[in-house]
Amino acid sequence: MIKYLMDYFRLALFVCGVLIGIQVPAFMDQYEQRLEAHQLEAKLNLAEFQRDADRFFDGDIGQLIRHYRQNNDPVVNAGSDSIESIYQRYLLLTEAITQYRLNSYSPYQQLVLNPQKDIQTETWNNYSHVILLKPEAIAIGVLLGFLIAALCESVLSILYLGCRKVIAAI
Repeated sequence: MIKYLMDYFRLALFVCGVLIGIQVPAFMDQYEQRLEAHQLEAKLNLAEFQRDADRFFDGDIGQLIRHYRQNNDPVVNAGSDSIESIYQRYLLLTEAITQYRLNSYSPYQQLVLNPQKDIQTETWNNYSHVILLKPEAIAIGVLLGFLIAALCESVLSILYLGCRKVIAAI
């Protein structure tokens, strides 16, 4: 009877691992969508300033920012910080998207080693659990299922052997 319960327990651990593993690519997809959305938003916020840079500075937004900074009007001068902030955010997100799409491993590498913290947090806070039936999701799910089941099996085996030694010593 205990053997059957342990078999069901192993199976349940495996299934839980698969379900957790399948969520990884789903999270990655949602992270990428948010990354793209924020980059597009920054681009739209920058559009009016880019038009002015195109019109007056041959498209060089850096010159537009310098022009704002050199203006004696404190309001216009302070606006240079806002424009530069939007511009830097756009560049940062554009580079993040480029790095994200380098190869099939780069999304995982970016999310683990160098995520956009605000976007990662936003994705975690608004994550909707889905099951993607892509080969990548299935592979990660099965791998994680095996790892979780094997880890738990190892821990339980060690505990079982330890208990047997304690009982035998008594």
